[in-house]
Amino acid sequence: MGSKTPCVEEENGMFINGEWRQGHQSFPVLNPANGEIIGNVADATPDDVLAAIDAASSAFPAWSATTAYQRSACLHRAHQLMLEQKSELAELMSREQGKPLKASLGEVQYGADYLLWYAEEVKRVYGETIPSARPDQRFLVKHHAVGVVAAVTPWNYPISMITRKVAPAVAAGCTIVLKPAEATPLCAIAMFKIFEQAGFPAGVVNLVTAEDPKPVGDIFCTDPRVAKLTFTGSTAVGRQLATLAAPSFKRVSMELGGHAPAIVFKDADPVHAAKGLSLVKFLNTGQACISPNRIFVHQDIIEPFVEEFARRIDRLKVGSGLEQGIAIGPLVNQAAIDKVASQVEDAVAKGATLIRGGKQLSIETLEKGCFYAPTLLTGVTPEMKIYREETFGPVAPVIPFSTEQEVLEMAHDTHYGLAAYLYTESLSRAMRVTDKLQFGLIGVNDINPTSAAAPFGGMKSSGLGREGAHEGILEYLETKLVGFSIDDSE
Repeated sequence: MGSKTPCVEEENGMFINGEWRQGHQSFPVLNPANGEIIGNVADATPDDVLAAIDAASSAFPAWSATTAYQRSACLHRAHQLMLEQKSELAELMSREQGKPLKASLGEVQYGADYLLWYAEEVKRVYGETIPSARPDQRFLVKHHAVGVVAAVTPWNYPISMITRKVAPAVAAGCTIVLKPAEATPLCAIAMFKIFEQAGFPAGVVNLVTAEDPKPVGDIFCTDPRVAKLTFTGSTAVGRQLATLAAPSFKRVSMELGGHAPAIVFKDADPVHAAKGLSLVKFLNTGQACISPNRIFVHQDIIEPFVEEFARRIDRLKVGSGLEQGIAIGPLVNQAAIDKVASQVEDAVAKGATLIRGGKQLSIETLEKGCFYAPTLLTGVTPEMKIYREETFGPVAPVIPFSTEQEVLEMAHDTHYGLAAYLYTESLSRAMRVTDKLQFGLIGVNDINPTSAAAPFGGMKSSGLGREGAHEGILEYLETKLVGFSIDDSE
């Protein structure tokens, strides 16, 4: 991201053991809309990472012994502070990550929802009693915090992915060390200032920022004091981390890549489907793991679908996320542009038809920005890279189909299993198809099947475990069985 620079006064530090710590070196953070440096952030050394784990380990016994109501109170305060600072957080996100301000405001609210949900869910971590076959025995099941948690969060949702991990972890009684993506550390720093203001005791929440994520990940996976690793990012990196963590039998949860199919059946309204799928396809400029990457449309309605989709692309305004009316912001960096361009060029060379877009954009006053035109392709076939690879960009490939069985086979022609979408007016078809789709999240005439109250996660190479909902807090709890032998003598 740029060469390291000596620490300067405006450098943002790491948060370790309740204190802000400057690094020996720093790295710059860029605005992807114009390439300008918007801040310098401390670059953690291995000693910094170990100090954060030390702090979390030392704080764990006291924090895990607090009551659910005490932990809930801290989360409630953090939730209130997030809402009070919603505008400032959203503006920072639009500058650092690039998404339009309206989308940033939505993400801040979504992130705050996790704090509120787990502030209440922590009060519902119940045990149970189990009958025994022996009259003189009783079984009691209890849940306890797993221990120190190491968390790695992504750049595409730089605030909500933090609360989606921190909230259930600290609610369960765990302490945590979090490393944000190197592209978006300023959002993480802002969130940890909120945790500090909310009154979490020293060492409960710790933040380390680093330009090179690998050394931090290596320590997270190999330090025996870390009991659990939670990661959101690419499948390739997730696989490496899970392999490195395996010898110590750490708890691991992974929210990884996706290659979501969207299926528009013959009985669906093609205009309505095009409206919904264009919204979710270009959400966050296509930089979302649940983005529909393969849009399968029944051959009888593909023409009106493509026409409406193209009309909606024509109305999308591209530019800096801080400008009014912008729908498409920049991609995260030039490497992302190159990947998207490579997929589009490959598809066109192999016979796909370019309906809209298909090029990098140079915008007046934003010449150094990473902008790619919202793109629509038809005639996409399995031989093309875009059919096989996750895009993470504003490209919509449309593929015709004729039968339900055919489209199910095409939808499953991937090793991913995160999200899927379908449009149909038939309740029977919706039930039948959702039963067969091997994906963790499925939207039926719905482009946003997510909520803090709902479990989020994928199957196959899209991850392990679930975030959100009741399942989310279970990822941070150990189950303990206690057997009592009862002396019934007087």
